[in-house]
Amino acid sequence: MAYDRYVAICRPLHYSTWMGRPVCALLAGSVWAVSAISTSVHTALMTRLTFCGPNQIQHFLCEVPTLLRLSCSPTTLNNVMIVVADVYFGVVNFLLTMASYCCIIASILRMRSASGKQRAFSTCSSHLLVVALYYSTVIYTYILPGSGSSLENGKVVAVLYTVVSPTLNPLIYSLRNKDVKVALRKVFF
Repeated sequence: MAYDRYVAICRPLHYSTWMGRPVCALLAGSVWAVSAISTSVHTALMTRLTFCGPNQIQHFLCEVPTLLRLSCSPTTLNNVMIVVADVYFGVVNFLLTMASYCCIIASILRMRSASGKQRAFSTCSSHLLVVALYYSTVIYTYILPGSGSSLENGKVVAVLYTVVSPTLNPLIYSLRNKDVKVALRKVFF
């Protein structure tokens, strides 16, 4: 979405060629492929572990870090792969999104018309809200556990990024639709 917003605002005359069906298929396919590869690597690494002792997960999500706590075999390779995946999915994607938005903001600030600036900012605001909500909870969950955050806080934040964020996505994006705005005004005013 950050690339789509970048092309729409920074290169509007090139939008139809830069965001054509083949490019969209390539972007979606690459996300699916990278996700499938990452999941396969983590699953394969989990199958080589042995589990003994307590067999209850102290969480409501069955994620890799939670399962590693139950293993009685060495988990060094698993932990390294978790860090690699976190750096790629968290840090690299976050930096690419922020670089895209830096270019977008620079382009918006160069615009002369106030209505053009407002339209461009309103185009990006919903995506930025979703990105901020998602990344803040993911960073808290995956980067702060080393700093001694509690298991209960981790459960609350996991609910935020697995339930609340995806639930709010359609609402946040639909509020940009004029028909939805008119319907909400009729209901509440």
